[in-house]
Amino acid sequence: MQAYLPGFALGLSLILAIGAQNAFVLKQGLKKQHVFLVCTICALSDAILISLGVSGFGALVERFPIVEQIARFGGAAFLMVYAAMSFYSAYKTRHSLNPEGSAPESALKIALICLGFTWLNPHVYLDTLGLVGAISTQFVDAAQKTAFGIGAISASFVFFFSLGYGARLLGPVMQSARAWRRLDVLIGIVMWALAIKLLS
Repeated sequence: MQAYLPGFALGLSLILAIGAQNAFVLKQGLKKQHVFLVCTICALSDAILISLGVSGFGALVERFPIVEQIARFGGAAFLMVYAAMSFYSAYKTRHSLNPEGSAPESALKIALICLGFTWLNPHVYLDTLGLVGAISTQFVDAAQKTAFGIGAISASFVFFFSLGYGARLLGPVMQSARAWRRLDVLIGIVMWALAIKLLS
């Protein structure tokens, strides 16, 4: 649990950031169209990338120990920037999500769009292969590193399925710009806290 919970917290804080993928999942949830398919694609994609990040960085650090230090400071810097962007978004941006009623689209079309949102987003590689992989180097024991990765993967499954199927409840709340701002502030605080822990 010592490694699982930090992994879960990191995975959840990264995935909470407002973006095209989350908006798409929420929109499909509000429309009640192919929700299970969309949530599964997003969660499995994260699982693949997180697994590669955790295992890849571990092997790299074994050969080049200095990589761990570079990853630690690089990851902390990225978290600081990510937090600053969240605070700026909370201050400046007025988020909205108003899905329009339309005829159901094919499962293939929805799957391709979802894959595009996931795999064509450069930030997903920074988050999973880079940041999660970098932070996982803190755990030398293989079992703890695996637990950390499972924690981050679990967060993806919990988040996407909660967002997709809870959209009918969250929809009216998240129409509010104030709600999006509060979420951005919360994400910023979590990111800064993780950066400080990474440097300590």
